Amino acid sequence: MSSGEATSHQARRPEDIKAVPVRRPGRWVVAAIVLVVAVAIVRSIATNPNFQWGVVGEYLFDGRILHGLRVTIELTAIAMGIGVGLGVLLAIMRLSPNWLVSSASSFYIWFFRGTPVLVQLLFWYNIAALYPKIALGIPFGPAFVHADANTLITPFAAAILGLGLNEGAYMAEIVRAGIISVDAGQSDAAQSLGMTRLQTMRRIVLPQAMRVIIPPTGNETISMLKTSSLASVIVVTELLYAAQLIYSVNFKTIPLLIVASVWYIVCTSVLYVGQYYLERHYGRGAAREQAARLSSRVLRGVLSFRRSGEHFRPGGGEHR
Repeated sequence: MSSGEATSHQARRPEDIKAVPVRRPGRWVVAAIVLVVAVAIVRSIATNPNFQWGVVGEYLFDGRILHGLRVTIELTAIAMGIGVGLGVLLAIMRLSPNWLVSSASSFYIWFFRGTPVLVQLLFWYNIAALYPKIALGIPFGPAFVHADANTLITPFAAAILGLGLNEGAYMAEIVRAGIISVDAGQSDAAQSLGMTRLQTMRRIVLPQAMRVIIPPTGNETISMLKTSSLASVIVVTELLYAAQLIYSVNFKTIPLLIVASVWYIVCTSVLYVGQYYLERHYGRGAAREQAARLSSRVLRGVLSFRRSGEHFRPGGGEHR
């Protein structure tokens, strides 16, 4: 091909199509409104002297507040430990082919889900009115351990019993949902290999069910952290009650409630991050695309604000 023909061919070649993103002014209007409202709220909170931010900073790391925070974390950890262990046991019992075992589990779940947790806390706190003496031994036989109910069931123990036993009923349904989400063929294959039902549950079913169990369990843990504030009703010096004891003396009610709220937000944020990484760990091998790292998601969200004048080539290449 001569140079003249080549030049003529290039001259006849059509230009690349420049795809321009569709402009959506409504989104920018809504975003502007949200931004204005957010700035107004932040400015109001920051400049309102009634919030008394100086008092908040003074009591944020107060020893009494930190002690209450420690008690709150202990209540959450112990109650969730009891709830998870009891939930797994109750879920397995409810799926048992033995109708008596299954019925006992169903009754427990029905009863503890049907009564408010606050009522259960008050019940355990006043258990000595029903059983002044608590004895442990052989049913309908001799007792080996005797204890005074008021001495044994302290306010902290009553809070653990109320929160933990109530959580066990909810965790049972979460674990049961995870177990039945695993294909029945997995259990059949395990039984064909000679594994017992317990071995199948522990080695085959539960590890696969964790992908379904972890997200609601994380939500229950965060909820438990906040529900532990109900223990203040039975005089457990957790975070909220510690703040109440302080503002009942100095009458700085709002600043002390803000202090408690700040620590609740900090703890729930830490639990949220832990839940995210647990979900990502147990979600490996799932059919759907795995979520990116938390930092990558934040960075991608920041970089997603592109200039409206950007152009893209049809093949996917970007042209600025």
